[in-house]
Amino acid sequence: MVYSLTYRRPPHVDHRTPSLASEKTGQSVGGSTLGGCQDSPVSIGIPEALSFDRIIDGGTCPPCTTRDFMNYLIYIEHAAENLQFFLWFKDYAKRFHLLPENERKLAPEWTTEQVEAQALAMKDTSAPMKTISPDTAAVFKGTDFSNPKITVVESGKGNPFNTPPLTPNSGERESIAPSEYPWSDSGSTLPGPFKAHHDKKAAGAFDAADVKLQPCKPLPSPDIDCSFLSLIHHVVTVQPFREEISRVIAIYIADGAPRQLNLSSKERAALLHALAVTTHPTAFRQIIHTVEWALRHQAHPNFIRWTICNGNRPRVIFARGLGIAGIVGGTLAAILIVLSNAGRGWRVLSAIGFMIGVATLVAAWKGMCVVLHGMHHRHLRPWELFAEDDDASSALEMKKDSFDSLGSSNSYEDQPWVAKYEKRNIIRKIFDREVWIQEPALRQIQDTIFLQAVLGSVIITAVCVGIFVALPKGNYY
Repeated sequence: MVYSLTYRRPPHVDHRTPSLASEKTGQSVGGSTLGGCQDSPVSIGIPEALSFDRIIDGGTCPPCTTRDFMNYLIYIEHAAENLQFFLWFKDYAKRFHLLPENERKLAPEWTTEQVEAQALAMKDTSAPMKTISPDTAAVFKGTDFSNPKITVVESGKGNPFNTPPLTPNSGERESIAPSEYPWSDSGSTLPGPFKAHHDKKAAGAFDAADVKLQPCKPLPSPDIDCSFLSLIHHVVTVQPFREEISRVIAIYIADGAPRQLNLSSKERAALLHALAVTTHPTAFRQIIHTVEWALRHQAHPNFIRWTICNGNRPRVIFARGLGIAGIVGGTLAAILIVLSNAGRGWRVLSAIGFMIGVATLVAAWKGMCVVLHGMHHRHLRPWELFAEDDDASSALEMKKDSFDSLGSSNSYEDQPWVAKYEKRNIIRKIFDREVWIQEPALRQIQDTIFLQAVLGSVIITAVCVGIFVALPKGNYY
């Protein structure tokens, strides 16, 4: 069974600032905020069986599972932070709503009225005060360029809480607490040193956004209603998952974070203002729309388009070369027969070269190898090739790192398979190991593309052979 013959792969979606998503309204925080994929122009070519929700919910088979989606974002798009944050938020919202009612009251809901009020306040706020070095201030002192509103700071003394941006290989793995630590009653997995690190980084993010998060005394009774604004600052430090929120800020929100989300400064400031008041999931309302929009309308279509390709790049280039060689061979055969004194019927033999060449070239142009498709096979990805050869513990650590929502950066340059695959010669890459495609919907898409390639080759072959048959004999030999 195949799809319509007019089927087209999902078009490639370029990286765009997903902040447009914040202008859209959603159904609920933690659920599908933007509706189904099928209504989106960028999702044309994605069947319901491979929809974003189906993949996230675990309703697909390899190579279209959530883990395959994560690997694609890490190794191909280099932008896995959106999916990691999205998965964390879904789990966080579920855990928050499972808390006892008296604990949930400590973190009041962040309403849309508060969001609008905060946006209006930020719009009316004047530009942040600029800072210059003492040497620069001395040069401009007494001139028209002297500005009393500019703050002079001493050289070498910046904000002690601000952390400079980190490179992917800056050793972030040593500064982030692994998730193997058990959860405490306060919702923290962090031992002392790691907790202090994230607290400082979160404090630096709050300070950069000019948000004051003051330490407060716990309330005498956890049953007190904290919905009044005057009591909010008295319950901040005893709100559920406050330490986890600090860790999320240090990993995803703060400038220079190892998995910093692509947020505008306005979105980041609005989120930090909300998190300074509450740890309720609704505090993430604005950015979760942005993150989900990027996943649904950019990452997901690109992932499906990439997954349709059943061969690696050397194999696809090799297939394109074979297709071109077949077309050239058919053309030469037709020309030689035309120049001879053979009958016109012999010219039909050139159709073999045209048929094989055009079908192979059209399929390869869409990332498919017809030989692999004949067996419904695909090449193993480079990171899958050496999974069996590598130490089992290191392979398990690699998988846990990618799905650890509160883990380290997504750098993979130091993983063993990278150096091994670079040393692999081109012949071995072309004829790499294969595995059967388990996802039925993906096999249907590939069947459709293969049928389109065959029908296209029949039409083009008929036209080309017809032209050569119509030519008169050359009688040169």
